[in-house]
Amino acid sequence: MSEILNQARDVLAQKLDGGVFDGSAKFSIAGEGALIMDNQGVRISDDPADVTLSATADVFEDILAGTQNPTSAFMSGKLSVEGDMGLALRLAGVLS
Repeated sequence: MSEILNQARDVLAQKLDGGVFDGSAKFSIAGEGALIMDNQGVRISDDPADVTLSATADVFEDILAGTQNPTSAFMSGKLSVEGDMGLALRLAGVLS
């Protein structure tokens, strides 16, 4: 497994802080693979999800580090979103 995926999984799990995410979100990292966040937590998987966020590893790293606002990344074309936009907006709060 990719070290980037492992690190992203750990950071997302910390951001959830033991809570659950109502819905399912996929983080598709170009050239690395995908993560799923749902009511079971965060895991490395390419399963279908309610919303899929796709970007490069650098963009996801910046979002998870808090140096890139997810909404700004979307508006500038660095982050693409497919699926439930309402869920994506709720997810931005988790990532901040």
